[in-house]
Amino acid sequence: MTHTISPIDEDLLGVATSLVRRAGHLALQWFQSSDLAIERKGDGSPVTEADKAVEAFLRSELEKLFPDDAIVGEEHEDTAGSSGRTWVIDPIDGTKAFTRGVPLFTNLLALNDEHGPAIGIVNAPAANELVAAGRGLGCTWNGSPCAVSTKSNLQGAVVTTSGYDYWKKADVDAVYASGAQMRTWGDGYGYILIATGRAEAMIDPGLKPWDVAPMNVIIPEAGGTITNFSAQDRPDAGDIVASNGLIHKDILALLQ
Repeated sequence: MTHTISPIDEDLLGVATSLVRRAGHLALQWFQSSDLAIERKGDGSPVTEADKAVEAFLRSELEKLFPDDAIVGEEHEDTAGSSGRTWVIDPIDGTKAFTRGVPLFTNLLALNDEHGPAIGIVNAPAANELVAAGRGLGCTWNGSPCAVSTKSNLQGAVVTTSGYDYWKKADVDAVYASGAQMRTWGDGYGYILIATGRAEAMIDPGLKPWDVAPMNVIIPEAGGTITNFSAQDRPDAGDIVASNGLIHKDILALLQ
């Protein structure tokens, strides 16, 4: 299901995708480094010099290219804009994976405009996978069109998450009892798996705006559905479910 309202400019998606690829190359300079410096933020979550450098790079490039656009990111102060468009950055989603040398971390970039979610990009540079979508343009995986899976029941469906420590135990038990296969290929990489048909659903409680912004374009453009646990579309934060659409109501029913 693609949006029919005002398709995004294909060239703009190309520029944004190129930026995120460059950001990924930058992140790899620190990946699996023996002297990676890790700090703790106020909420206890890790942040590294790579997170800060990647976000600074993306902000600098976006400010040069689109000086009137606002920018929101995880590691730096918001930048105001006058265009009605906002770029949303998560420089390294899956910092815990990154600091452990696990190649499932991602770089996230999104654009929201006056019509809503417009561009979404998830890049997993260490895994050499990039999924990009523009409103009305569909979704691509390493440059080729991709789509969600066609599995229509929970039995044997792959349901992934960023970690069960964020779940209520009753929800874990309910999904387990449904016959789904439960995995933890999480953070941004989990959404790559949904968009490319390799997993059926991603259950992701407690997200921040930068975690979910690209997914509001990628998942619908790949033919899937993304809502919060209360079935509201275009969730900007909170407890999120992304799926192939065919099992979405079944998943939500387990979580109520």
